[in-house]
Amino acid sequence: MSPASPAPLAGAPSGAAMDRAIRRASPWRRRAVIGVVVAAAAAAAVVLLRPRSARSLEVAGAHITTAEVTRGDFEDIIQIRGRVTPLRTTYVDTASGGQVETILVEDGAVVRRGQPLVSLSNTTLQLDLISREAQITEQLNNLRGLELAQAQTRLASERELVEVRYQIKRLTRQVATTRELVASGAVPESQLADETDELEYFQQRLRVQTQTRGESDRLQQAQLVQMRAAAVQLEKNLEIARKNLDSLEVKAPADGKLSAFTLQVGQSLAPGDRIAQIDDPEHFKVVADIDEFYLSRVDIGQRADYPLDGTTYQLQVAKIRPQVQNGQFQVELIFQGETPAAVRRGQTAQVRLQLGQPSEALVVPNAAFYNDTGGAWVFVVSGDRTHAVRRNVRLGRRNPQQIEVLDGLTAGEVIVTSPYTNYLELDRLELTR
Repeated sequence: MSPASPAPLAGAPSGAAMDRAIRRASPWRRRAVIGVVVAAAAAAAVVLLRPRSARSLEVAGAHITTAEVTRGDFEDIIQIRGRVTPLRTTYVDTASGGQVETILVEDGAVVRRGQPLVSLSNTTLQLDLISREAQITEQLNNLRGLELAQAQTRLASERELVEVRYQIKRLTRQVATTRELVASGAVPESQLADETDELEYFQQRLRVQTQTRGESDRLQQAQLVQMRAAAVQLEKNLEIARKNLDSLEVKAPADGKLSAFTLQVGQSLAPGDRIAQIDDPEHFKVVADIDEFYLSRVDIGQRADYPLDGTTYQLQVAKIRPQVQNGQFQVELIFQGETPAAVRRGQTAQVRLQLGQPSEALVVPNAAFYNDTGGAWVFVVSGDRTHAVRRNVRLGRRNPQQIEVLDGLTAGEVIVTSPYTNYLELDRLELTR
């Protein structure tokens, strides 16, 4: 027997009673919601996907500066910074080392050529001079002894020649007399033969003695020349030693103002040590460092202007050192004509160097915008001055006042010249009043 099913609770609702009717949304309302969502998504996509360069910014017109693109003469000059140095600097070095004994002038004094500056002491040089003098004396004594010996040898040889010539003359007469006596039978022929042989002996002796004397004179003369040359060289060495001793008193090699002279009494110096320098106090030059970009365009003889205290002074490139260090090379410019009276050594000089002759070109002012863009693009202001649009351009040469325009702009257009620091990612500026 199957269990009985439980009886339903009294008052419980049935399944039909629990169902609820749902009303359908209107088709028009559903389309409106979808449209709003799509529009919002599209707007967000435009904002997110739009390139940053296409962004714009409202800028007050009073916060920027502008300038017009014009056609005129472009001055091919560059601004360089140099330092004023004396036109001529002479260095004072020690020819011989020593110990500072007396300082005769003060640093900064105006000195004359040949004026003593400092006295040194050097015992080694003094002993060397004494030794050289002794060598010279000994060599001269040897030379005099050699000359005396050669003179005595010449005198002895001369005496011997005189004796041989006398014997030849005597025997010549005696042989002639004996030959007559032999012919008359007064003396034997053997006596004539003996006298003839003796005469021939002295004649041969004369020839040998003459040759010996000539060879001896030649050798003695060569030895004498060598001895005299050695004596002359020793005299020169002695003169050098005396000059070295004289160089212990250091003298000014030129006129000018003494500087970097900081010696102390008792200080030891080695040969060749630099102890001071002498500057020309009236004539100056400007030494400047220039970017290596201009190395091929700078040449000797080019002119430069140096404005100072309301007056413009003229300079000229006199020397170029083409060695590049830290991206720069060095030039020296000398004043042409008048030299500024107020200029001082070490003073900074702002010089305008002319690289070429003025030429007609399209130009814009040299302003802060160039440093931010490198001359690759500019903001061009619209004709109604309500906005400025970014435009790629090509700029060329540059001087302190102007920049040459090669491409991208025309005369009469207006560009923004104030700094672009806050606008580097923008493509358009909305100019408000």
